[in-house]
Formats: sequence, structure tokens, C-alpha cells
Amino acid sequence: MKKYSGKLLAADIAECALFVALMIAGAFIKIPFPFMPLTFQTVFAILAGLLLGWKKGMLATGVYAIMGLIGIPVFTSGGGIFYVTMPSFGYIIGFIASAGVAGIAYSKRLKLWQTILLAVAAFLTDYIFGIAYFIAVWQLNGYSGLWSAVVTYNLFYMPKDAVLTLLAAVLAFAVKPAIIKLRGKAACKNQNEKDNTEPNA
Repeated sequence: MKKYSGKLLAADIAECALFVALMIAGAFIKIPFPFMPLTFQTVFAILAGLLLGWKKGMLATGVYAIMGLIGIPVFTSGGGIFYVTMPSFGYIIGFIASAGVAGIAYSKRLKLWQTILLAVAAFLTDYIFGIAYFIAVWQLNGYSGLWSAVVTYNLFYMPKDAVLTLLAAVLAFAVKPAIIKLRGKAACKNQNEKDNTEPNA
């Protein structure tokens, strides 16, 4: 059974906290571009899975979602349980699912094309959740012009997020070996410290 030292557990918490912070920042950072603003939440959720693995990736995005639902203003339009009635809430659920998809093969040594494939699958997962939820809420509220709204508020943003997803995959592929190496060194150091502090039998 794998044992975690206190320092490794602290490092895990710090990694998750970093991506929670990135998700919050991604809700408010908007770079003006023609037709649509450039935002980063989808790509941060995918990076969480690629760099932390599915468990910690889903934990980080899940904590972000819970923070917003309990009223902390971390979502684009604030926070609160009422957010579940908004057509865009499906994307917040999708962040959690996409982090899980992106990190499902974290323990394997992937090639670049495999990393890109996982990132694209995670990107599509977020949009599947987002569009399905959008359609459900739109119809429940009896709004008109459903398919026009799907295109305007959903599909229109896919090319931008697709490009960011590809960049995230390349970034994750480049830095993941260094992150794993640092974790390995930390694990060895902690084990050596533990061995030195344990009394001889």
C-alpha cells in the first residue's frame, strides 16, 4: 500500500489549491478578441487533469464548483446555489468531468499525440455536459430560438477552446516529466528522513 508522508500530502494539497486558484482566476480573466473574449477555465480544468491526474484534477475542479455553490463569488456571475438554474452551469459540471478524462492515463508515459488525444477528449466532454445542460434549462424555461442560442452561446466558442486545448496538451507534455521528477525526489527525501528518524530495531 502506498504511504503518504505529511510533506507529500501537503504538496498534494498545494497542487490542488493552485488549480482551484487558477479556475477562479479563469472565471474573471477575459482577453478581448473579435467576436468573443478569450477565457481560460476550460483549459485550466484540462491542465488540472493532465498535470495532477484524474483524482486530484477532479478534486480541484470539484472544490471550485462547491465554493461557488455555497455562495463564494468564484463563478463568472458570482456564486450561490441558484447557479444550477443557469444555462451555463453544465460547463461547471463539465470542468470536473473533463479533468477526470484528461487525467485518466496520468500514470502512463504518453506520447505527444496521446496527450493531445486525451486533451481533446476532455475538451469535448466539457462541451457535451455544457450543451446538454444548456438545452435542458433553455427548454424548461420555455425560451424560443433554441438552436440559434446553442450556436451563439456554445458552438461559437469551440474553436477558441480547441486551440487553447491543443496548447495545453503541448504544455502538459513538456512539463509533466519535470513535475514527476520533482515528486520522485521529494518522495525519496521524505523516505530518507523517515528512515533516519526511526529508532533501530
